[in-house]
Amino acid sequence: MDKIQELIDLLKERKQEERGNLLWWIIGVVGAVCAIAGIAYAVYRYFTPDYLEDFTDEDFEDDFDSYFEDEDMKTVPEKKEVKAAAEEVKEKAADAFEKAADAAEEVKDKVTDAAENVIEKAADVVEEVKEKASEVAENVKEAVEK
Repeated sequence: MDKIQELIDLLKERKQEERGNLLWWIIGVVGAVCAIAGIAYAVYRYFTPDYLEDFTDEDFEDDFDSYFEDEDMKTVPEKKEVKAAAEEVKEKAADAFEKAADAAEEVKDKVTDAAENVIEKAADVVEEVKEKASEVAENVKEAVEK
């Protein structure tokens, strides 16, 4: 029985070795295909022309910068003009505010003076009415007594 068991064990080892060898063969074939594909790609890239040689970054940057420099040159004076105009409007608004405050103060003074005059005249009229009322009351009293 020992001999049969040994034969069975030898067959199992051989099948495992065959499986291991098969796995190594598959990995080797895949590696070889990848290597051949890499070499083919490298040869392709070496022989194909570079179509972007005509377009360098420096040329593009120069055109790009000069375009925006032209616009910046236009906007800087415009910004200065706008700022100067804004300052002028600010000064005019401050002057107008001061004039309005002065005018309001004058109107206040005139209204106060007019109100004081009205109060004085009203007080005078009230005094006159009181005097006339007392005269009328005395006249009525004298008339009643007669």
